[in-house]
Amino acid sequence: MVKDKFSEIKKVLWIILFANIGVAIAKIVMGSYINSSSMMADGLHSLTDGSSNIIGLIGIWIAGRPADNEHPYGHRKYETLTGLFIVGMLVYLGIKIIIESISKFISPLSPAVSVESLVVMLVTLCINIFVTKYEYRKGAVLNSTILISDSMHTRSDIYVTIGVISTLIAIKLGAPPIVDPIASLIVACFILHAACEIFKSASGILVDSSMVDVGEITRIVLEQEGVMGVHNIRSRGMADDIHIDMHVLADSRLNLEDSHNLNHEIEDAIRKKLNNSAQVIIHLEPHTETTSTIDNDMAESNISINSNR
Repeated sequence: MVKDKFSEIKKVLWIILFANIGVAIAKIVMGSYINSSSMMADGLHSLTDGSSNIIGLIGIWIAGRPADNEHPYGHRKYETLTGLFIVGMLVYLGIKIIIESISKFISPLSPAVSVESLVVMLVTLCINIFVTKYEYRKGAVLNSTILISDSMHTRSDIYVTIGVISTLIAIKLGAPPIVDPIASLIVACFILHAACEIFKSASGILVDSSMVDVGEITRIVLEQEGVMGVHNIRSRGMADDIHIDMHVLADSRLNLEDSHNLNHEIEDAIRKKLNNSAQVIIHLEPHTETTSTIDNDMAESNISINSNR
């Protein structure tokens, strides 16, 4: 199942890669021809889309490897790690465009806007809209961090392209040449914003941010017959690879077989109501008056903390 998922992600990345390269070449060539810094900046942005696809393919190849002695939990986080490489590329590109825009403010050049250049931008805009919708939809279906992150990257390209088209039309209608470097700065802002969004998404997984509502897990566990309390609930991972662990208080008179069955009942209930792929680890503790008091206090604290977020 996991192998099939990664194979499907690779297919999507290859399709998007060729689309992005075609879009980038068209923008860069036409931008160079008409001397438009904003169009060139947009083309470079599209080129990073293609580069991020290549990085994604490498990340997926590593993430698809099975668990081994050095990686007992598998290599899944390499998919998320590739998102940080994309962030680095975007930050570098954004700074580079800002520097070039400043030089154009000092020595502005008026782009030779033509009907052909506008047609190129409109065609590439349509391609970017298709790419974004297709990649995001596939990412949601496959629960793929890299596809969703990359679609966010490409989505910013849509707004950037719209801005560049508006700039070219404005210059064609007589606006001053300084409009072009201003548009380049706006392009850079979109690029840096996309970098921040991808960083927040990827870093949350890598630093093991909580993935599941603690209060909801508490309610599910306490609904199971034989459970007297629950505390120390933790969760981490990604959408299709969630790890949950907790301490559960149960009747001290339960034998080993009954305790084992209770574990499975809790696991099945969590998977059914929260996530089918969740991996649940339960530490059973004997229920006493002391542990009951401690557990109630901790459960209330967990729910309170969660409701205040």
